[in-house]
Amino acid sequence: MFNRLFSTLVLGLAVLFSQLALAAGGTEYKLASGDVISINVYGEPGLTFEKITLTDAGTFSYPFIGEVQAKGKTASEIEDQLVSKLKGDYLVNPRISVNVLQYREFYISGEVTKPGGYPFQPGLTVRRAIALAGGLTERASEKKITITHDQAPAQALKNINLDTPLLPGDAVSVPEGFF
Repeated sequence: MFNRLFSTLVLGLAVLFSQLALAAGGTEYKLASGDVISINVYGEPGLTFEKITLTDAGTFSYPFIGEVQAKGKTASEIEDQLVSKLKGDYLVNPRISVNVLQYREFYISGEVTKPGGYPFQPGLTVRRAIALAGGLTERASEKKITITHDQAPAQALKNINLDTPLLPGDAVSVPEGFF
């Protein structure tokens, strides 16, 4: 019982810190499949890209480098990786910025009017997700909603409330209530 409570607390704190990082500019946000990024190499328009969608494997193709693994990395880690690969052979002192333009979708299923995938927005809560999905059906149970994070799919958060924050890629399940 204590281990379960402790792991729920740790996971909840991880979600809170991830939300704070998103609100503060996304510096700790980990990229994954479906995210859209931009890459700006100052003074090099041929190496600047306005919109790159990460593949199902969480990668993207980049000139002179080839396939770049972005899944699980932050935007600043991608910047560092690109600088180290381009420095010397291609550019003397590359200045690169990587920004997240669009977060991957979150998903909501069960007793909502329009279940499906929706674009993530920083500051998203369960309440706002339900509103985006057209609201709850008359059979919905607000007390049994669960969230599964794509970062930890084996462990679903239970006993959440409508103000619980969501992360990109989360799956929200709204079950049927009997009374």
